[in-house]
Order: sequence, then C-alpha cells, then structure tokens
Amino acid sequence: MGGLRKLAASFVVPGPSGVAVRDRLRVSAADAAVLAEVGVYLGSLAAADLAERSRQGLAHDAAGWAVRKRELTGRSSARWAGSITKATHDQWALARRGQAAHLAWLHGQIASIEARLARPLGAKADKRAGLVRGYSTRGEWHAKSRRLHTLKDRLTVVEAGRAAGRVHVVRGGKRLANARHQLEAAGLSEQTWRERWRAERMFLTADGESGKRFGNETIRVTDTGQLSIKLPAPLAHLANAPHGRYVLDATVAFKHRGQEWRDRITANRAVAYRIHHDTARGRWYITASWQRTAAPVLPLDAALARGVVGVDMNDDHLAAWHLDVHGNPVGEPQRFFYDLTGSTEHRDAQIRHALTRLLHHTRRCGAGAIAIEDLAFTDGTSREKHGRNKRFRRLISRFPTAKLRARLVSMAAEQGVAVVAVDPAYTSRWGAQHWQKPLTTPRRKTSRHDAASIAVGRRALGHPIRRRTAPPHPDQSDRGGHRTVQARPDTCGREGTRPHLPGPRTRCAPPGGGAKAGDQGAQHRSGHPAEHECWQQDSLPLSI
Repeated sequence: MGGLRKLAASFVVPGPSGVAVRDRLRVSAADAAVLAEVGVYLGSLAAADLAERSRQGLAHDAAGWAVRKRELTGRSSARWAGSITKATHDQWALARRGQAAHLAWLHGQIASIEARLARPLGAKADKRAGLVRGYSTRGEWHAKSRRLHTLKDRLTVVEAGRAAGRVHVVRGGKRLANARHQLEAAGLSEQTWRERWRAERMFLTADGESGKRFGNETIRVTDTGQLSIKLPAPLAHLANAPHGRYVLDATVAFKHRGQEWRDRITANRAVAYRIHHDTARGRWYITASWQRTAAPVLPLDAALARGVVGVDMNDDHLAAWHLDVHGNPVGEPQRFFYDLTGSTEHRDAQIRHALTRLLHHTRRCGAGAIAIEDLAFTDGTSREKHGRNKRFRRLISRFPTAKLRARLVSMAAEQGVAVVAVDPAYTSRWGAQHWQKPLTTPRRKTSRHDAASIAVGRRALGHPIRRRTAPPHPDQSDRGGHRTVQARPDTCGREGTRPHLPGPRTRCAPPGGGAKAGDQGAQHRSGHPAEHECWQQDSLPLSI
C-alpha cells in the first residue's frame, strides 16, 4: 500500500452563479443590415482597443483604462466604450491564463522527454523506483532529442513574452483564421469564409446596469419583447426612434427561464445581452445573461442522507448505480448512452439528453445526490504520457469532461440534486476487483464500468470500496479460509487471519497443552470476553 497515492477528500460541488438563455431573432432584411453595420463598426473599435491593451502589457493601470475609454466614447458612446474596454480586459486576462497554462505544459513536456532520454533504449518503467520507460528505438530517441530542443526554444520565447506582458489573441478565432489558407480542406468558399470571419469579429455585447430601464440602456429588451439598441455616434443616421436608438421589427420571447428574466427586467435589475449571427444557418440570436445568488452549499452528510447515485463517466455512456446510505447497490445498473461524433451542437445535445435521463433516474430513486469522479484531463492527452497510443490520446482529447461536469452542475441545481465530486484514483480497478463478479448473474451482466460506479458512490459515502462479504463458517475451525467478514473501520486486525495457536490442529488440545491452557477465558462462548478480542470481527447485515 505504500505505493498508492493519498486520496483527496470528497466534496459537494457549488452550484452555478450565473444564468444564460438564448432566443432566435426573426429579423427583417433592413434589421439584419443595420445589425451587421453596427456590429462590424464596433468590432473594429474592439480590435483596435485590444491591440492597444496588448501593447501596454504589464504597465496598464486604471489611468490607462480611463484614457482608452474616453477615446472610445467620442467614437461610439459612453456605455459602448465601457462594454468594449471591459471585454478587452477580460480577453487579455484570459490570454494570460492560457499563457500560464502553456508554460506549465511546456515545462511538463520538457521534463518528461529529458527523463525518458536519460533512460537506456528499451528500458521498462519502474513505478516503485520512480523510473519512466526508455524510448524503443534509436530513431525515436533521436527524434525526441530534436523535439526537446524545439520545445526549449519555444519555452524561451513564451517566457520572454510573459515577462513583458505580451499576449497573442486572434479576434475571430485562430482556427478560422488558419482555415483561410486551406479553404478546400475546410469545405469553404472564399465568400463563405469572409462572411463567417466578419460575423465572428462583430461586437454586439452590452453589459447590464441595475437601476436603469429594463436593466440595460445599450441593448434594451422590454417586458413586451421589443428590442432596441443604442447606435454609435457615427451611425446615428440609422436611428428610427428618439435618442439615437434603433428599434427592431423582431420581438424577443425567452421560452426557457422566461418568467425569471421578466421578473428581473421589470425590477430594473442588470441583464447583459449579446447579439450574434450564425452564418451557417443564416440566423440571428440574442443571449441574455445575469448573475444569480449562489445557493448555500449543502454539507456532505446532508447531501448524502438519502443515498447517492454513483456515476462512472465514459467516452460513449454514463454508467450509474443507486446506492443506499450503507453503500449497498440497490436495483439494477443504468447506462445512458451518447454519441460524441459529429458537430459541436450535436455533441452538446447528446450530453444534455444523457444528463436529463440521469437526473430523472436520480429523482425516481429518491436519492439526493449524484457522485461523479473529479476528472481533469488537462495534461493527460500528451503523446509523451501515452506514447504511440494515438487512439487512446484521441479518446481522451474528445472526452467532454469540463462540459459534462458544468452541464451536470447547472442542470442538477434546477432539480434540487447535489453533485459530489470524489477522487478518481483506482475506482475502475477496485470496483472491478470487488464488485463486478459478485454482482454478475445469469440474467445480469455487470460491466467494469457498472462496478466502477459502485466504487464512486461508496467513496462519496465515505465507505471503503471493498465489498462486504459473508461471514465465515459458524464452527470454530479454520476450514472457512481467510476471515473476510466485513468489520467496522475501527476494528483492530479486521483484515488479519485467525491467530495461530501452537500445538496440534485438533478439535481439542491435550491436557496442559497450548498457549491458552488453563485459561478458561480463551474458550469461545456466548457472552464471554473472548468475543471482544481485537481480532474478533462483528458481522453486519447486508442486503444487496
């Protein structure tokens, strides 16, 4: 057991702190033309402001922010300038966090390659000694040594940029920018690419402001669904309403959380809006978002008071099993399948559908919590860690760990179900070792993933993963084998065998023989103190 890592404590995942809903805008041709012109103009201002912010680097301060905002106010409006500068600051901060993550990844890759280069060719790994395996061939060793120099050069450049406060951001997306040089491979024409590029670089985002009419003065949506925007000063000639506003013919009606949104705007509470154009579908959408008061996090004992549904996440399905408060599996295992191939929208819909079925199953079981593994594949997709196993690296890369966890937390909060995160170490291995075979029957085939879901649930409940087995034979001989009866965690020697008594292995020792001769307390009798020795185990009822 000395080689096993220390397990992290289980915890209840905090609920979401924000809400976002979306609705389609059925705009007319005139409305679409105005939105496009305003979005392109404000997008150019946002691009220039981001470039200026990047040039300032670490020397940026509140005074510099105020100067940038004043310059943008004369070219748009005070509120548009505030939204643009805030979005620029958030983008720069996000790029800095990505830069830090990239630096950590480079350090990890360099350390991994150096460790493997130092090992002889074909050397096997030794986890106990902390040794990694060596490269298979001389050619692979040579290629990795060249890659090591490349990564070190890249590390030098990134460290210099971070020290100077420089970040690299592509407004519109790096992937779409690179697609311009490979239009045929991307399946795009030049005109289609330019339309997508222009749409992605538009800026039609306005932050909310409490105390103002309907919670937003820049992009205003009334309780009747009327949508209007404040035009920038150079585009004031496009206004069709007083005070330089443009009222769209399209109306807004949020179906999801519509009443919650309506209650906020009628109380003049802040609501942020974003208008964007989906060129693939030829549609315009508006997204409303606001902050909500975070619900207090339940104590772990309260969340698990009604049992838990343990969930093992896989690349094609969720394996779930309901456990009572004692850690016993109840009912039959459940599997909720999804397909991660296809477009992003298709994958997202598949995940939401699987999570919806999981939550409905949890409510039917009467459990108050779902236990999931606290997975993080941030650095698990590298080829240095998994070698030439491209299939496994691709599987981990496409596994939507963060999206699935975020979706589950937000959807479970609406259903009143708590989410408990547990340490994922050894759940699959120990679950299969202790639970897969005992729960397999002629009519039920228990998979390794089903057994892992039990391990996850038992870890959340605070029970050991080891299965509670039947007690030994009722007689006092040792022919029942190793004593495997379940004992309390505080029972001394619960995993040990019966103590060895010297002398012949017979029903009765000869007179005066044996270490316990003459000690009548050693006889195993009902109510005798010998039943309470440190090696004696208490039988607990089990219902599976």
